[in-house]
Amino acid sequence: MIDPDDHVPTTRQCRMLDVPRSTVYYRPKPAPDEDLTLMARIDRIHLDWPFLGSRRIAGMLRDDGLQVNRKRVQRLMRTMGITALYPKPSTTIAAPGHKIYPYLLRDIVIDHPGQVWATDITYLPMAHGFLYLAAIVDWYSRKVLAWRVSNTMDQQFCLDALTEALEIYGAPEIFNSDQGSQFTATDFIGVLTDQGVAISMDGRGRWRDNVVVERLWRSVKYEEVYLHAYEDGRQARDGLAAYFRFYNSRRRHQSLDRATPDEVYYQHQPLPQAA
Repeated sequence: MIDPDDHVPTTRQCRMLDVPRSTVYYRPKPAPDEDLTLMARIDRIHLDWPFLGSRRIAGMLRDDGLQVNRKRVQRLMRTMGITALYPKPSTTIAAPGHKIYPYLLRDIVIDHPGQVWATDITYLPMAHGFLYLAAIVDWYSRKVLAWRVSNTMDQQFCLDALTEALEIYGAPEIFNSDQGSQFTATDFIGVLTDQGVAISMDGRGRWRDNVVVERLWRSVKYEEVYLHAYEDGRQARDGLAAYFRFYNSRRRHQSLDRATPDEVYYQHQPLPQAA
C-alpha cells in the first residue's frame, strides 16, 4: 500500500493510511547463525519425539553439548510455530473472533479420493534462514494436491495452496486442519463454505487428528529437506517441486498396499486400511 517511489512523500502516505512510519521503515534482521543451528536441531527432535516440551528439549540439547536454557528454546519454538503435542485443555482460541469447528473424522470410514482433504504448516530449515511449508493432502490417497512456501506464517500462502487445489481437483466433502489462525481466518473459511465443504478441525494438541499430514512432514524432511541445505527460497521451491512429483508418482507407500498416491487417487484402488 505504501509506495516509496510515489510523488507523495512516504511520511504523508503513512498519515493518510494511518500507518506508523516505523512499520514502513522496519527491515527484519536475519536470525543469527547460532539460532538457526539450534532451530534445525529442535526441528529434528520435535519430528522424532513430538510429545517433548521445551524443558525436555533444552535438556536434550544440553546433553548434545549445546549450552541453551529453556527460555531460549521456548522463544525459538514460538518462531518455528511448534509446540509439544499432547492432549491439553482448550484454554485459548486460535485468534480473536475466529470460529472453531468440531472434529468430524472420528469413527468415519474414509474410502475414496476427494472425501477428505487435510492441511498443515511446517518449519523448513535452510543453510541461511528458514521457510514455512503448507500443503493440501488427499487423506485417502496421500496425494499432495498443492503446496506453497513462505518466509512468514501468514494466511496468504495457505490460501494460495487451497485455491490451487480447488481449481485443479474440485471441492472435497470434508476439509480438516488444526486450529491455527491461518485456517480459522475469515477468508480461508469463506473459500471452503462457498464450495459447500464441511469444515473439520483438530482438537488442541491432538496431533493424531491430522496424522496423515504429520507423516508427510516426516517423509519430506528426512527424504528431501535434511539432505539438501537449501541456500535460498528458489532452491527450496525447485527441490520441493521435484520431491513432490516423486512422492505422488513414484514413491510407493506401505499404507497404500505398495501403490503410489497417483495410482490410488486416479484409479481409486480399494485399500484394506483406509479408515
